[in-house]
Amino acid sequence: MKPQKVEKEKSILGRINDLSHKLVLVLVLPIVLSLVLMLVYAGKYHSSIKRMETIASLKEKVVVLIPGITWNIVSGRAEFETSNIYVRINEVNDVIEKITESADPENRLSLIVAARTMQTLENYVDRIKDNIRNQVPVVENEAVLGEIRGVASLVDSMLNDYISEEIGSAAKMSGSLQAAIIFTAIAEVVIVILSLWVRNRSVKSTALFVRQPIERLEEVAAKLSEGTLDARLADTDVKELRNLTAQVNTMAKRLKNMMEKSVLDGKKLRKAELRTLQAQINPHFLYNTLDAIVWKTEAGEKDEVIQLTSALSDFFRISLSSGADWIPIEQEKKHIEGYLKIQQTRYRDIMSYDIDIPDTIGEYYILKLLLQPLVENAIYHGIKNKRGGGHISVSAKEEKEMLTFVVKDTGSGMTPEQFEELNDRMKKEQPVSSAIGKGGFGLVNVNLRIRLYYNQTDGLKIKSGPEGTEVAFSVPCRKREEIFENESVSG
Repeated sequence: MKPQKVEKEKSILGRINDLSHKLVLVLVLPIVLSLVLMLVYAGKYHSSIKRMETIASLKEKVVVLIPGITWNIVSGRAEFETSNIYVRINEVNDVIEKITESADPENRLSLIVAARTMQTLENYVDRIKDNIRNQVPVVENEAVLGEIRGVASLVDSMLNDYISEEIGSAAKMSGSLQAAIIFTAIAEVVIVILSLWVRNRSVKSTALFVRQPIERLEEVAAKLSEGTLDARLADTDVKELRNLTAQVNTMAKRLKNMMEKSVLDGKKLRKAELRTLQAQINPHFLYNTLDAIVWKTEAGEKDEVIQLTSALSDFFRISLSSGADWIPIEQEKKHIEGYLKIQQTRYRDIMSYDIDIPDTIGEYYILKLLLQPLVENAIYHGIKNKRGGGHISVSAKEEKEMLTFVVKDTGSGMTPEQFEELNDRMKKEQPVSSAIGKGGFGLVNVNLRIRLYYNQTDGLKIKSGPEGTEVAFSVPCRKREEIFENESVSG
């Protein structure tokens, strides 16, 4: 199996750094070369000048000092042994030898001839030495001295030739240096122009390298804003945008999931509201209430009939609320009062109730039909099944911008098995009807509506035991303006 080829990670910063390094290298290289050339030629110049200075310093020794010492010896002014004539000759020979080794090959010939001529001069000095030892007449030594002066002049001429050759070489080096500088300057101009061209191309390439994935990001973002939640970004080679691309795709996926969940939640809400409304318009409840009105009428209880009819009218009017989802708490309170008045007519001997909802919170708005299903559940699954009846209390309070409602009964309560079953059904977040299960459908639907409408993780909080059941929930305080503003924004 062939190993997969791993593509080199591309980075905006990396591309810019590469471009910078290349430009710096291209621009600096000619400068470095020109500096090296100038340093090399400057070194050669310095060496040439030092050699010429050294050779020039020999001229006086060769032309003046050595012939002068020889004259002193011949004339008897100085002893041969103490004259140091050979020391001076050796100094000249050593310098010529040293300069010959460091000089350019084309300039060495004059120095080589000068060194040989110095050997001839030394031979003449040896001859004078021998003449003095053999007591040869002075006239003969004067003739030899004349030869030494001639040889010294010849050496001087050779040294002048070498200096002339060094000057010629220096002139050639100057021309070469000037040509090198001109060539380097031209190369620098060409390289700068080439570098600018490469830089422009690289900038365009880098801009394209960055712009294309950003344009794709803009296209996908536009599609997402238009509602096309299936739009996705392909993987990008740009290191800095890779994480952003992944996050945009994740966001699009989550948006799609949220939209699907929102649609599903809407269906759940409509089902829960339909079930709740169906429970409100229970035919048996309506029949029993009408029967009670007829019975009261036949019994001549005019005031009772008026109260029952008014309570039934308020009950259904508030239940429908002209299609509104939110109603003031004072209407919800009136709705509960009407419902409990009607039910107390039927269960006068086994049920009592009290409502403690302060008028100070009456102007706050809540989702309608939250309390009535809880009260209905307390009657049918608590009070009705308990021998001797019981009491129902409905209360509300405001605390830290939250409204807390409690419906409590002293009914038979739920067994642990019933309580566990109810909790399981509430966790499923599925609306149910009265035909499903063994009661509690009102609690399940109210719990679902609270969580979905108020976007809360907590819905109903239930406590149940032998002494009765307590159902509570908390929702934020909302005024009429907030309700309408939220509905207009969501619309």
